[in-house]
Amino acid sequence: MASTTSKIVTYEEWLKMPETKTKEEVVDGEIITMPAPRWEHATIIEELHTTLNLQLDRKLYHVMSTVFGLVIRKDPLTCREPDLAVFLRKNVVIQDGYIHSAPELAVEVLSPSNTRRDMIKKTEDYESIGVPELWILSPEARTFEVLQLQDGKLRRTQLLAEGLLRPLRFPEVVVDVASVWPD
Repeated sequence: MASTTSKIVTYEEWLKMPETKTKEEVVDGEIITMPAPRWEHATIIEELHTTLNLQLDRKLYHVMSTVFGLVIRKDPLTCREPDLAVFLRKNVVIQDGYIHSAPELAVEVLSPSNTRRDMIKKTEDYESIGVPELWILSPEARTFEVLQLQDGKLRRTQLLAEGLLRPLRFPEVVVDVASVWPD
């Protein structure tokens, strides 16, 4: 279960804090510490990372599946840590050691602690910075929910349990939906 701090931190205070190895997000100034991903969660991310990395030109794209800070806004401070994100290298904006630009694709793998409210808030945060595509993977249902930015809102365009998926911004890439789930 995720835990939150009761103290609201500013962007400037947050920059002075030591880096941690734990997954932490900041939402409206509150630091939320999350437990380490379970084996299944980590395996899904690794499989998807490998699939994307093998098909994308690494000189043009950067596939991130490690803990990193994606600043949504400085006031009130909100910084997300997507499970996986694909960035067009030429569009990456790094400030104060953190990314301040939208990825071409963000991926979230649902955990038992995720609530519907949490996912709605994350989706709103991603759409606020113009993330063109978000995949929400459900290990329990073994589905990919694909949301694409339309008129400023991330809207569901597909719900897949099988088949091939081509990302909006790099349609030459093919992801076999069934292949990411551990046996």
